[in-house]
Formats: sequence, structure tokens, C-alpha cells
Amino acid sequence: METVIPVENGDTLAALRGFLKLLLEREVVEALLLPVETSAGAITPALVADPALLDAANPLAPVMGVNAAPLVGAVSVREPRGRIGALLRPCELRALVELVKLQQASLDDLVIIGMDCLGTYDVADYMAMRADGGVDLAAFLAGARDGLPRPREGYAFRDACSMCENICPDGADITLELFGADLATALPLAIRDELAERLGMSPAQAVNGRRAGVVRKAVELRTAERDARLTQMQRRLAQEGVEGVLAACIRCHNCMVACPICYCKTCLFRSPVFEHEPAQYMRWATRKGACRMPPDTVLFHLTRLNHMVLSCVGCGMCTSACPAELPVARVFRAVGQQVQAVFEYVPGRSVEEPLPLVTFKEDEWSSVGEE
Repeated sequence: METVIPVENGDTLAALRGFLKLLLEREVVEALLLPVETSAGAITPALVADPALLDAANPLAPVMGVNAAPLVGAVSVREPRGRIGALLRPCELRALVELVKLQQASLDDLVIIGMDCLGTYDVADYMAMRADGGVDLAAFLAGARDGLPRPREGYAFRDACSMCENICPDGADITLELFGADLATALPLAIRDELAERLGMSPAQAVNGRRAGVVRKAVELRTAERDARLTQMQRRLAQEGVEGVLAACIRCHNCMVACPICYCKTCLFRSPVFEHEPAQYMRWATRKGACRMPPDTVLFHLTRLNHMVLSCVGCGMCTSACPAELPVARVFRAVGQQVQAVFEYVPGRSVEEPLPLVTFKEDEWSSVGEE
């Protein structure tokens, strides 16, 4: 059902908070996993069960410090638990779908609230803006109407957001339809009929007639930017290889920790396998003349590529977490685009779509070597 959340005095965030409180008060969910603002002004995910504490909720803040999909997994994959609502951006929802396939999350008793993504800043930039005159949320949301939200002068959206073509959530129970809307007057909503009935919401006429055209234009622009950036990265990879592009890696494992799809409880790279004896380092140095320290940086990234490239949703958390500011996400997207095309697989598209590497097809590679 299409409806709207009324906005009073241009305060879109207050209207959204009121709707979220209603979800708890009407017992549609027992708790909500969503971004909240701390006393220091930082935005962090939290599981909120008390409606009064939703006065600190700020899902519209243009910042993304973590992909929340693994957090949904943490509160959903084991019993017992209550009925939980999770407010997710498109890349978070797509990552959650992949985690469900990997049996690291569950959709049972989960109400997914999807939200159009207008773009986000890295945490450091967001906090710097707060200290530099504040974050003008109204000005940011105004960009939703024409689909061209613009970063504040002197700052830039995260690289992953600037080239993300998946700007609208698919498969959510409730969708906050920001694109095309005048968010200072009303917040359009798509909601399952049974949920709307429990909340006492009725259909609204002519909710957001601009949405389809605005989304189409925004997707075209983002896709063109994606193609340009990934083509450039593919050229770099062809010239320099992974070892060249990621040469400054210090093997801190931040990208692995930040990745929502990298879920192994026991990681090979944090095991005795890579705790080499001193004599091994000396043998490498003697044989080659020099031994890079720390070692195995290229092997680390190639192993992650091998494990994650089919399920990579392009959220860019790896790049945001890298202290060396390496273009990890661009490497993964550039390689992933080609690998996913081979299998005609789109990560996060549907929980019904099996993971290619765990699905056996007798004729899958029958044409290899025939030409």
C-alpha cells in the first residue's frame, strides 16, 4: 500500500521518529535496530525497545560508519528472540540477503524497513561537518526531490555512494520512498497491507508521482559514474596488478572486519598458519634478497577476493575502514562486476537465488574450451 507520513513544520526527522515510535507502541515489533545519535553527535546503530529513546533516532543522517547487516544477523540468527524491525539502506539490505543465504542471518520475525539512499559521508567527514557549522539535514533532504542530493562544499560523499546504482531497497516490508518527494511536507511510504492495518494507516492518492522518473535519472547518473570509475580501475589492475594497486597495505585486517559478508568465525589469516617462524623470514630474505614486512599482503587480498567477490554488494565499508586509504572497494567491484556477470548473479537480489559456488549444474562449463 502507498501512503504518507505527514510532516509538520518541515521537520521530516520528527515525523519519521513518530512513525517508528508507533511501530513499538502498536507492538508491530518489540525492538528496532536503527541509527541513533549519541550525546557526542556520532551516529551509531542501536537496538531500541523503549519508544521514548527513539527521540535520539536519526536514520536520515547522511553518514555510514558500519554496514548493519551483520548486526541484524547477530540479533536474528539464534533463538530465542523477539520480533525485530531493522531500518536498512539498500546496500545493507542486499548484504543481509547474502548473509541469509550463508546462514548467518534469518528473516523470520523480521520487519525490514528499507530506505532510499541519497548518499553518505565517512564518519570523519560527518563529524568534521558537525564541528564546522553543523549538518544541514533539511538542505540535504531537499536534494531528494530532483534525485541529485549534493554534498556540502568542501566535503564529498563516500566513493561507494558516488558510484552506487542500487539506490532503492528491494523486498522491504516498509519502504521510505525519499526520491522524488518534497520531504518538508510529507514522507511517502510503501507498506505491506497487514502492517498498515495494524498501524491504522490508509492509502493516499498521488503519493509520489515523480518518483519513477527521478529514480531513473539518478540511477543513470550513478551508473555512468560507476562505469567510468570501474573502467579506470580495471586499467590500473591490468597495468599494476592487485599487488601494485594495494601496495601500501599494512595487513591491518580492517577491511575484513568492516566487510558485512566476511563472516568466518575462525579466520585463516588470524591463525597459526600465518604466524611464521623467524627462520622462515630469514629464508625468504636470503633467497629473494629482501622480504616484505608484514608479509602475505597480496595473498590476504586475493583470498578475500576469492571468498567474497560474488557476494560483494559494493557498500564500500572496506575503503572507509582502510588507514592507508586504499581503493579496496573499487578493486572488489571491478573484479566482482566481471565475475558476477559470468554467473549472471546479482548479490542481494533475492533470497531465492542460490549462491553460484554452492550450486552444482552439470552443463555449467560445458562450453569451456570448445572454441
